[in-house]
Amino acid sequence: MTVNLQWPDGFRTVYDQAKRNYERGAHHPDQVFDASAKAFLATMGCSPRELFDLVEDDCRFGEPDFATSFELTEMRRNYFLNVQKGVATARRVDMDRLPAKSAAIEGVRWLPRIIEKAKAKLRGEMPEELMYCCGGDRDFLRSAHMTAGEFLRLVQDSAEDTQKIITTVISAMGRG
Repeated sequence: MTVNLQWPDGFRTVYDQAKRNYERGAHHPDQVFDASAKAFLATMGCSPRELFDLVEDDCRFGEPDFATSFELTEMRRNYFLNVQKGVATARRVDMDRLPAKSAAIEGVRWLPRIIEKAKAKLRGEMPEELMYCCGGDRDFLRSAHMTAGEFLRLVQDSAEDTQKIITTVISAMGRG
């Protein structure tokens, strides 16, 4: 497959091909993406595993949809190009240091975990076994009346002001 290197058309091409490949039985990123697609994703700071996980969940569960995957990738792309100046990091989040799924902040379970996952997503530090916008994240975000993109943007705009994130989420949940 030759990928149109223009954003966003190139992303749509890679996403659609990945979805077709997955539906045909390709259930690993190396089977879903060819070298051209992988090179295209690298220009945005997106790993094949990150997009594969989004495509896989769309195929299996009907969410996240293309628009959500596009929005999340666009935010990562903008961070990669504007903050990281197109230089990928070799750092990955240590799964043992990630807050537990049961961890809570101000009585809100999952919030500490999803904050750290969103930061890792923006910085391109997601380990292979971690996904931003997984089923647990989607359940949490529904309860917070937020989309995955809204939450990722909140984390990005809040920089290191974790209290701003907490306050915004608690308010969105109708608890504050």
